Amino acid sequence: MAARIAGLAYLVTFAVVVVANFAIFSRLSVVGDAAATARNVLSHEGLFRTYLALDLLYCIGGVVLLTALYALLAPVHRSLALAAAVSRLIFVLTWTLTTVLQYLALRILHDPHFLDVFTPPQLQALAKLFLGGGGETYYVGLPFYGLASTLCSVVWLRTRQIPPWLAIWGVIGSGWCVLSALAFIAVPNFERMVNPWLYDSPMGLFELVAGAWLLITAGELGRASAGR
Repeated sequence: MAARIAGLAYLVTFAVVVVANFAIFSRLSVVGDAAATARNVLSHEGLFRTYLALDLLYCIGGVVLLTALYALLAPVHRSLALAAAVSRLIFVLTWTLTTVLQYLALRILHDPHFLDVFTPPQLQALAKLFLGGGGETYYVGLPFYGLASTLCSVVWLRTRQIPPWLAIWGVIGSGWCVLSALAFIAVPNFERMVNPWLYDSPMGLFELVAGAWLLITAGELGRASAGR
């Protein structure tokens, strides 16, 4: 059961975050234009609120995923499974903070009391800062996400729950994610040296394949566990 839940959570959370950020948020946020972004958010408030709800659904899915992975991997190595669960929880909390900041941006744009202190362009710039703040909180949380995936992959190397080649891919891709995310924070202009899309893409592809593998082979894993 844990394998099936983990596999489903991997795939569902991936789909949710793609829809939220690429099908909705990218349509509303205009790079370098706070006024246009504010107009888009206010004129498509229902769509923006759907985006926020999907972000929260992603966080809920993250909690389900870390719980299922802990149940699946703790019998193999409890300490590493626990460290992975805590690391993934920290990432979920940073993503939740992102959602809070973006919800505050909506309040800033709506609340007339802010007009007593700020001019409309200043409010739009402040709202844009909160809306764009997802990037900062994401990259602060990303090393923890990569660490969680790395630790899970290390434990999977000791099991037959996923193929060894897939577990090795997870160790390398997720470890690279940790290093590149830390470099993004520590090294000025690192994003000009290495495209940010390359930070988490290998890990993301690994988790998609691992999720599909766990979901497809969940019955076999259950029978193997029962046999032991």
